[in-house]
Amino acid sequence: MKNLVYLKPNVVIEPLVERWYAWSHIISPATASMNIVKRHIEIMNSYVESPEVHKNAIKDPKMLGGPFMDYSIDRTEDIKRLLESTFSNQKQQINLSFAIRKLVLLLNKEAKGQSLEELYDKVPDILKGYVELVYDLNGNPSFRFYENLLYQSEYYNSKNQSIALWLTNNDSRPFCLSTPRLDEDGVLHLNIPFEDEFIDELSKMKRAPRPYGEIRNLLGELSVSEEALFKSFFTETPSIPYAKYEGDKIRMRYFGHACILIETKDTSILVDPLISYYGYQSSVEHFSDYDLPEIIDYVLITHNHQDHILLETLLPLRHKIKNIIVPRSGGGSLQDPCLKLMFNNIGFKNVLEIEEFSTISFSDCKITGIPFTGEHSDLDIKAKICYHIKIEEFSLLFVADSRILEKKLYEHVHSLMGDVDVIFLGMECDGAPLTWLYGPLVVNPLSKEHDQSRRLSGSDCKRGMFLVDIFNPYEVYVYAMGQEPWCEFISSLKYTDESNPIVQSDMLINKCISENRIAERLFGEKEILYSKTK
Repeated sequence: MKNLVYLKPNVVIEPLVERWYAWSHIISPATASMNIVKRHIEIMNSYVESPEVHKNAIKDPKMLGGPFMDYSIDRTEDIKRLLESTFSNQKQQINLSFAIRKLVLLLNKEAKGQSLEELYDKVPDILKGYVELVYDLNGNPSFRFYENLLYQSEYYNSKNQSIALWLTNNDSRPFCLSTPRLDEDGVLHLNIPFEDEFIDELSKMKRAPRPYGEIRNLLGELSVSEEALFKSFFTETPSIPYAKYEGDKIRMRYFGHACILIETKDTSILVDPLISYYGYQSSVEHFSDYDLPEIIDYVLITHNHQDHILLETLLPLRHKIKNIIVPRSGGGSLQDPCLKLMFNNIGFKNVLEIEEFSTISFSDCKITGIPFTGEHSDLDIKAKICYHIKIEEFSLLFVADSRILEKKLYEHVHSLMGDVDVIFLGMECDGAPLTWLYGPLVVNPLSKEHDQSRRLSGSDCKRGMFLVDIFNPYEVYVYAMGQEPWCEFISSLKYTDESNPIVQSDMLINKCISENRIAERLFGEKEILYSKTK
């Protein structure tokens, strides 16, 4: 029998679009086009014009998460080449972005309350047949995309997708939204789309060994150096076996940030997967994908932000996910792309949508969608939902980054759902302004004052206690704070003891403890067993 090899536990399968870190907004065609022009190209032009400005900016902690490339050496010539390939390979997407901007300006100028029918002739040619012009009930003009058609058009090009394979030896990385992945030693770039089954077959080898030749034969031609690098990602050392949970309780495991695994002996539920690696020395004890079951029955996605839909984690898990649940959107608005369409087009064929107050039931478990308010800069976004999970008599409420804007709403929710046993609440209450994430989508001028006031903020102590007072939990856990070292490259967050989110969450924790509740801000890893009965 041929020698069997495993994929090393610290191999990163990094998804890229034209060498930029892949997240949902650069996959959905309309949002991708806007980000290419107003984020990627602008950052690249800025770097080419003044690489020293970028070099100095990344040294300033206050600039963490800003539009600055983080390279240890001058990469100006490489960025020039990337700019050239962007203009060539993403020409259609660039044209789409300009057309969207023209359409917004057209509606601003000419849609004054009269019928919109005559304006269809003035819609930019490349958008004709892809948009519907509309007013809201107050006469404000807008448009919606027939988003499925965009995925079937030249404006979605999976040939721009690739993966980078490399071995990580620490948790340090440049901020992913501002630094593209250029050629460098130890990184193998493979031009394959995200839907390619090679990703599944490769990922399986962390647990299931096979002859090296079998996985090698799934790739095309490689140079001698690429072949040697690819071979270095494998080992004959067996992987750490997974010990399936066989107890009669509910096991909760915290994996960092907003990632929670809920297990019974029959069912596994994984919330907002963002998972680190084994195989190197880490400053923080943590679970990895080795601690996940062979089959994940349900993956739950709370909302469409890059730290809650991490394709770097999700794509390698695709082969073991039976169902992925996403909030229903699909209205066609630019700021709210359909998550089901996005996942379907990158190879997930088992995507279920859930609405507020709808329930998915199986065995002894019920998953119910709960309203998610705040954290989206007052934009009309429906792709966001919280989850109420009930297993027999035990209930958990995952509120993600919700900012509790209206207490009365959750009183109404409580009248339907009753008390819960455990609440998980994000408290990143000093979120970035609207333009930090959604800026590339904004066409009409937005004042600095309004931008700063409309933030991506979660709950502070006062608003968090609204939930505690209403749902009366036994346990309260602050999570989704982005404090684990493996989250910094995606969240750009770094707090001190004096940072307001830490101060506010400390206040909430202490108040809960004073009320004889168990309360903690989660960090690193944690495991708790719960009884299914009261």
